[in-house]
Amino acid sequence: MGARLHVPGVARTSLPVVLSSVLHQRVKRGWVWNQFFVLEEYTGLEPLYIGKLHSDMDKGDGSIRYILTGEGAGTTFTIDDSTGDIHAIQRLDREVKSQYVLRAQARNRLTDRPLEPESEFIVKIQDINDNEPRFLDGPYQAAVPEMSKIGTSVIQLTATDADDPTYGNSARVVYSILEGQPYFSVDAKTGVVRVSLADMDRETRENYTVVIQAKDMGGQLGGLAGTTTINITLSDVNDNPPMFDQRLYQMSVPETAPVGSVVGRIWAKDRDIGVNAEMTYSIVDGDGRDTFDITTDPTNLFGIIIVKKPLNFEKKPSYTLKVEGANTHVDPVFFKRGPFKDVTIVHVSVEDVDEPPVFDLPAYYIEMPEDAEIGTVVKTVSARDPDAANNTVRYSIERSCDPEKYFYIDITSGSLMTVRSLDREEISWHNITILAMEMNNPTQIGSVSVALKVLDVNDNPPSLTHYLEAYVCENAKAGQRIQTITAVDPDEPPGGQHFYYRLAPEAVNNPNFTLRDNQDNTAWILTRRGGWSQQEQTIFYLPIIISDGEQPVQTSTSTLTIRVCSCDHEGNVMSCNAEAYSLPASLSRGALIAILACIFVLLVMILLMLSLRTHRKKPYLCDEEENVHENIVRYDDEGGGEEDTEAFDIAAMWNPREVHHHLGKMRQDMLPEIESLSRYVPQACVVGGGGDSNVHGYVLAKLLEADMDPCAPPYDSLQTYAYEGEGSVAESLSSLQSGTSNNDHEYDYLNDWGPRFKKLAEMYGVLETNSPPMW
Repeated sequence: MGARLHVPGVARTSLPVVLSSVLHQRVKRGWVWNQFFVLEEYTGLEPLYIGKLHSDMDKGDGSIRYILTGEGAGTTFTIDDSTGDIHAIQRLDREVKSQYVLRAQARNRLTDRPLEPESEFIVKIQDINDNEPRFLDGPYQAAVPEMSKIGTSVIQLTATDADDPTYGNSARVVYSILEGQPYFSVDAKTGVVRVSLADMDRETRENYTVVIQAKDMGGQLGGLAGTTTINITLSDVNDNPPMFDQRLYQMSVPETAPVGSVVGRIWAKDRDIGVNAEMTYSIVDGDGRDTFDITTDPTNLFGIIIVKKPLNFEKKPSYTLKVEGANTHVDPVFFKRGPFKDVTIVHVSVEDVDEPPVFDLPAYYIEMPEDAEIGTVVKTVSARDPDAANNTVRYSIERSCDPEKYFYIDITSGSLMTVRSLDREEISWHNITILAMEMNNPTQIGSVSVALKVLDVNDNPPSLTHYLEAYVCENAKAGQRIQTITAVDPDEPPGGQHFYYRLAPEAVNNPNFTLRDNQDNTAWILTRRGGWSQQEQTIFYLPIIISDGEQPVQTSTSTLTIRVCSCDHEGNVMSCNAEAYSLPASLSRGALIAILACIFVLLVMILLMLSLRTHRKKPYLCDEEENVHENIVRYDDEGGGEEDTEAFDIAAMWNPREVHHHLGKMRQDMLPEIESLSRYVPQACVVGGGGDSNVHGYVLAKLLEADMDPCAPPYDSLQTYAYEGEGSVAESLSSLQSGTSNNDHEYDYLNDWGPRFKKLAEMYGVLETNSPPMW
């Protein structure tokens, strides 16, 4: 038994094949194949015939069925199960899949029993030139230094062809340049782009566009081609020297410009860019080398001229500078194109400015003892107008720096002097700002600082450091230390503090305590005896004198109060009646007495004010006698004029002795706030009879008594009706000067005024000349 596959153009061989059967018979294989080729990209309308599968056991009666399995079986390839013909039913593309592995077998159609073992074969897709070369990374960017030599490599290009490089020339690529000549060229085989023109200058042209073609089939006719673009930039090299755009620069600067001020800038232009155009500038000559300086701006392109020293128009109005600008990075290859530097001249004019006065020193430092007398000249400062006009200068002190006004400065001479006493313990440093103003231009003001250090003088006595509590135990023995005292002094002597302690003269011989000066600024309080008892005495006063060691020696006295306390056997206090205290030396007994006196005066004044407030409603009278006619009566309603006869009881004047019997006849609607000033008026001795004469005499007697009494206040002269009736034919009714003479007051005209004035006419009629005296 045998089988064969008929494939066009493929040699057939016969190999032994063993078939598996139930009888285990050895069967000779009748057909074998290994591989064959099929052209890709078939475009016919009918399926592409590949080959025929045939078994020697096939008698042509249709009893054998052919089966095809593997890659693409049923989708890409089909087989006629009766004839064994194999066809490709889809378009084949080698670039998608270059070969297919298939398996074929012959089976009995009825029993589906394999008649032949399954065999494998390969279908290879044969390449045709259907893909052009491609530049996968295009378009490209490249750079090459300017002035490069011919043949300098710029970039290498590689085109990719999807066709089979092992079959024919379909993938054999050749490169050529379509655009960019004569500047660049390309190697046909390697695709390396090179410079083909020497001394290309970036400053003339910087960018170039080059088009490269890649063609397969070795560049022959019919080959497919692809193109790409290369944008080539000439990178800069330092091949151009710098050059100033001006040979002379004119600049100006005010004389008040501070150090570091910018005067102007210059630029040495360079056709190169980047680091090749960076510059450094220096002043190589000129009379302003020490006055001005030049630096480079942050871009390293411009030169910045700045002020190095203070300017003064009056001393030098202009300067000349010779400035050099040089490239920072120089390429040795291009030295022959140099020198890579240039020079220019800069003329700087100094502008005159009205400047404020300038002191002869930038600052003053002065030392003065604190005991300097008021009016002492501290320092004489001097300022002048730096301008050519040299205006007069006036001095003053900025008051914000001397709010307490310790100092005064002479407006013309500049002499600084004290106007208050200095005290180092209060203010040890005085920082004063002195102003100098031009007379012709008050806006121009200069200032200077004066630092005054107040030197210490021994003018403060020492005192005890604390209000120490001192006590002595009842069981203390003689010579026992009960307290260590120390002192403090606000003065600061150069050699340090040295204090000396001793008891006051009145306490030196006291039998209870003594003081030992330890010569180390401390002292001990020691007992002189034992046998202390609270029942005998609970408090002892010990005056201590403390003096310092500087000249003049300062001394103070403090009184230390020592309490007798009950203590345990270890010396710990168990009970004391009062707290010990120390009387500071600065508070003397005289000061305490003055304070107590002030308190006493204050209390007296308060009591006096309270007393005056209590009696403010009582009239001020020196005469103990009361005048019945001077009634002070206040009513809350307005009087009824002359018809109101109840407001004042005239009967009291007719019978003064009985005035206290008629109080019940006063107005009943209101009670007066203050009753009559008189409770009882003694009867004057009146000669003659008649009611009118009685009253008249009484009034005149009281009037004369009041005029002759120096203590009686002049009530009549203070009445508000002193000018009542001025301008009237009746003139004033005031009683002023009524006691001068009888002729001054004649009231006979009252009889002519009508019945309303009848009572007054009867009361103030003229006395008879033969009447006896009233006192």
